Amino acid sequence: MMLAAGRGKRMRPLTATVPKPLIEVRGRALIDHGLDALEKAGVEEVVVNVHYLPSLVEAHLRRRPSGPATVISDEREQLLDTGGGIARALPLIGPDPFFLLNSDSFWIEGARPNLHWLAASWDDSAMDALLLLAPTVRSVGYHGVGDFRMDPNGALRRRPERDVAPFVYSGAAILHPRFFDDCPDVPFSLNVLFDRAIETGRLYGVRMDGLWLHVGTPEAIGEAEMMIADSAA
Repeated sequence: MMLAAGRGKRMRPLTATVPKPLIEVRGRALIDHGLDALEKAGVEEVVVNVHYLPSLVEAHLRRRPSGPATVISDEREQLLDTGGGIARALPLIGPDPFFLLNSDSFWIEGARPNLHWLAASWDDSAMDALLLLAPTVRSVGYHGVGDFRMDPNGALRRRPERDVAPFVYSGAAILHPRFFDDCPDVPFSLNVLFDRAIETGRLYGVRMDGLWLHVGTPEAIGEAEMMIADSAA
């Protein structure tokens, strides 16, 4: 699944007329960078949720010449937040573990493709969610204090208050549908379920190989394009 329903408020004024997933970085829409990564990982179908300027997102997906087939999860009437949007889409996804990407999840690959590495690290007996984590200090366009600490086995804990954590969630993950058992029947953040999985010891992570490009503001577009150009040189 790819999350593409948000309003992109921090991207204003660019998102006044263009939904954030269609903002271009290096001549490609953000959503296309994510769909390209999913295609390379062998994904054949992607559920995409829509809310803000949905007809533009749908038209863009129809124009893609190749790649995974896309199925729309419609949130036009109510924006359901990250957790609620996935919960709404579960009937379209099916009963098996699935990739999740934010539509602005974007990175420069390292030696091993990150989604392949994520899939190879999945352990269904131990995990309900497996997050792709980027090093806080090396992420381009990210200026926060991180999200998680990770033990040697990959189990995650939240950043202590007033502390800096070594890893930030990159917006890419593998989730099992059981992760959403007994979830709220209202719009809710995926963080609610992350915290619940930490309590049960079933939230894990793997460190990204490569460089995460956090494209959350107009200024971050230039930073990302500079890093892409440098990596290609």
